[in-house]
Amino acid sequence: MPLALTPQEKILDLNHLLGRISAWRRSKQRIVFTNGCFDILHLGHITLLDECRKFADRLIVGLNSDVSVRKLKGDGRPIFSECERARVLAALAATDAVVIFNEDTPMNLIRKIRPDVLVKGGDYVAGTIVGASDVTAWGGRVEIVPIVDGFSTTRILQRIQEQLSAELP
Repeated sequence: MPLALTPQEKILDLNHLLGRISAWRRSKQRIVFTNGCFDILHLGHITLLDECRKFADRLIVGLNSDVSVRKLKGDGRPIFSECERARVLAALAATDAVVIFNEDTPMNLIRKIRPDVLVKGGDYVAGTIVGASDVTAWGGRVEIVPIVDGFSTTRILQRIQEQLSAELP
């Protein structure tokens, strides 16, 4: 049995990722892709990644860079750097590869990876998922995983803020 990759070996730039994908495809393995900020990893994230893994043989996670997260979420985010977030994601058994992207959306990444399955959380609908039409055009499919109520990074940060405010004199 081959040795499992270390988390550091799962964090790849696009060129190395494409080489790994090529090897996976030669051995007839199917690719699932999801993406996000994954700032303050929580139960909702873990559920999404575990569900992703059920749809194909290999899970690639596209991770928004720090610059990309700031554009999406505003100042003060991300809480953890892209390197820290990538390392945490790569340590998970469900994850086969993590690739950081700087763009506002993962469209270019999706077009280069050409996943068999594209997955997003239940806060999306099919018509709003970036890359969905491309994936279906080349014969892939799009899956939406239900969200875990009460778990979002924004909600967790709000709860922390509320608790800190309640503790102040």
